[in-house]
Amino acid sequence: MTNIIIQGIAGRMGRAVYELVRQREDCRVAAGVDRADPGLPIPVAARLEELAIRGDVLIDFSSPEATRAALRYCRGALLPCVICTTGLTAEDQALVFEAAKTIPVFQSANMSLGVNLLAELAQKAARLLGPSYDVEIIEKHHRNKLDAPSGTALMLLNAMQKAAETPYDPVVYGRHAARQKRGAREIGIHAVRGGSIVGEHEVLFCGPDEVIALSHSAGSRSVFANGAINAALFLANSINKAPGLYSMKDLVGSL
Repeated sequence: MTNIIIQGIAGRMGRAVYELVRQREDCRVAAGVDRADPGLPIPVAARLEELAIRGDVLIDFSSPEATRAALRYCRGALLPCVICTTGLTAEDQALVFEAAKTIPVFQSANMSLGVNLLAELAQKAARLLGPSYDVEIIEKHHRNKLDAPSGTALMLLNAMQKAAETPYDPVVYGRHAARQKRGAREIGIHAVRGGSIVGEHEVLFCGPDEVIALSHSAGSRSVFANGAINAALFLANSINKAPGLYSMKDLVGSL
């Protein structure tokens, strides 16, 4: 039985992870961390250092500030962690890399297997279609999402940048600031915020006389929560899991 600690347990994703774990027999939520009281029948502390319970792995769905604290704690406690928080700065990402030298760290901008498949397909399309196709990324999320563009949109961008013979440049976030013709290797990223949209991502390849669209739409948060749980078990169930930075590709390869 794997004991999971959830940081950000009072949030939407934290609660979704908690509810899914309750339906499983191979793991349980031992404790939670959040400044708000979620009203759950488990120990919940405002800070990781205040927990009296030792878990096997941490799942972090919180904020960049809380993620920084979690990385420091997990390094000191030698606790494997799954980082699901997006909107991290370059300095935050450096902390992730540093922690991975000491402990196993799993990180993905999106915990859905479907979205990671979308990234691979977009990468392959960018490589095969080449510079004659203009590329646009459109992402849609609920009205309360703070970061824009989404971490997943940036993940899609990075995947295509790796495949392109000539890098996409510039990256344009909306076009209201300039009235000019589109550049040959320009790539656009557009964010929509409204209502209760869980998460939708679309990559458009606009070429001569045709448009190819690759898209993913999440029907509920459970697809992300389930991915986070599987990532946690991937780290915790391997006793000799070496320190390092693991991703969805490592998880898929282990299945």
